[in-house]
Amino acid sequence: MMTEKNTIPYKIYLEEHEIPTQWYNMRADMKNKPAPILNPGTLQPMTAEELGHVFCDELVKQELDDTTPYFDIPQEIQDFYKMYRPSPLVRAYCLEKALDTPAKIYYKFEGNNTSGSHKLNSAIAQAYYAKKQGLKGVTTETGAGQWGTALSMACAYLGLDCQVYMVKCSYEQKPFRREVMRTYGASVTPSPSNTTNVGRKILAEFPGTTGSLGCAISEAVEAATTQEGYRYVLGSVLSQVLLHQSIIGLETKAALDKYGIQPDMIIGCAGGGSNLGGLIAPFMGEKLRGEKDYRIIAVEPASCPSFTRGKYAYDFCDTGMVCPLAKMYTLGSGFIPSPNHAGGLRFHGMSTVLSQLYHDKLMEATSVEQTAVFEAATKFARTEGILPAPESSHAIKVAMDEALKCKETGEEKTILFGLTGTGYFDLVAYEKFNNGEMDDYIPTDADLEKGFAGLPKVE
Repeated sequence: MMTEKNTIPYKIYLEEHEIPTQWYNMRADMKNKPAPILNPGTLQPMTAEELGHVFCDELVKQELDDTTPYFDIPQEIQDFYKMYRPSPLVRAYCLEKALDTPAKIYYKFEGNNTSGSHKLNSAIAQAYYAKKQGLKGVTTETGAGQWGTALSMACAYLGLDCQVYMVKCSYEQKPFRREVMRTYGASVTPSPSNTTNVGRKILAEFPGTTGSLGCAISEAVEAATTQEGYRYVLGSVLSQVLLHQSIIGLETKAALDKYGIQPDMIIGCAGGGSNLGGLIAPFMGEKLRGEKDYRIIAVEPASCPSFTRGKYAYDFCDTGMVCPLAKMYTLGSGFIPSPNHAGGLRFHGMSTVLSQLYHDKLMEATSVEQTAVFEAATKFARTEGILPAPESSHAIKVAMDEALKCKETGEEKTILFGLTGTGYFDLVAYEKFNNGEMDDYIPTDADLEKGFAGLPKVE
C-alpha cells in the first residue's frame, strides 16, 4: 500500500500549459470595496487622468477597476513568466519531521529566479505596460532591494531606463543587492538623498535618518513627474500589484487541487501586501463567495506593526506627502521604523484591499520580533535546505508556531505559507544573529502617537 509520502511529491509543479493565463482581481468579489484613493488637494477620488500623470495608462485602468474579476495576461508577459514559472509548491516533510508535528506544511517558493523573490511577477507586467506606452523609463523605490532588482531585470529585458531610490539603511546593509541592480543597468540612489526637493526636505527635518519606504516613494514620484517620458511604478501596496501577484495563489491552488489538498490556514508575511495578497487571492475569492472557508494570517514585524497597532484611516502613502491618500491600516506617513532587518516589511501602511479585508474580519494578523524570526529562519534553513529571506521568515515563524500547536492538540491541520524569496543578500543580518548582536526594537505607544498625530483630517 502506498503511503501519503509516496503519493504527494516533495515538489508539486504544474505543467507549462497549466500556468494561469489570467490574473484574478479579489476586489470584484468583495462586498465592501476598498475605499477610493483621494486627491490630497481636493479630497475627491482620484480620476484616471490625474493618476495618468504618475502611472502608466493601462496600470491606472487596473488600479481603478474593482468589478472585473479576471484580466488576461498579455502573451509577452506569459512568455516571460515561462522563464521561471511555474514555481514549486513544496511539501515541507523535513520541517514536519523536525517539529514532530502531525500538521502538513506546504510552502510556495518564489525565490527560483535571479531577482530572488516574487517581485518579478509584477515588475515585468509594469515594465511591459510602460514599454507599450512608448515611455523612456520608470522610477521606483525599493526597501530590501528585491523589488529594485526585479524591476531592473524587467527593464533590461525590455530596454527601459530604470531609476531606483533605495532605503538608505538597506543601501548600506546590502551592497551586493545594489550591485545586481546596477549590473542590470539601473541607477541606484540611497534615500533620502540630495537629488530631489523632497529628499532634501526630509534630510533637513530628520538629520541622519536611515530612511524608509515612505521617503523613497516620495523621491521616486518626484523623479518621475519631473522627467519627460517617465512614470512611477510601485512594488507593493497598490491594487494593480496585488492583481499581478495573484499568479502566485492561482498556481498554488491549481497545484493543491491536482492532489485534492485543501489548506486549513494560509500564512504570509505582510509589509505593503503584494506577497500576501497574491498568495491568498483565489482562496479569499472562495471565502468571499461563500464557497469555502480558510483561516488567513498576515504576519508583520513588531518593529513596524501596521495591522496590529496601526489605525484604519486615510493617510499619505509617502513621507513627503506628495502621493494620493489611501484608506489603510497605517502608523502614519511620518513614522520611520528602526533600521532593523525586516527588510521590505518596513512600510508604514498596508494595501487598501488587505486593509478592508482585515477590517471586515476576513483575515487576522500577528506581529513577531526579529530574533524569533531569525531563529525560525535558521531552523528552516537547516531542515529544508533553503536560506530564506528575512521577510519570508516572518511567515515561517508563525507557520512553525501553528504546527507546534497541532503537536499539542494532535490535530492534523494543513498549513500553507508563502516563501517569498531567498536570503543570500541578507547575510549581514544573519551574521548579526549568529554573533548574538541582534536586538528587538518595538516602538512604544509614544513613538506611534507621533506618527498618528500627522494623519490628515479626512472625514
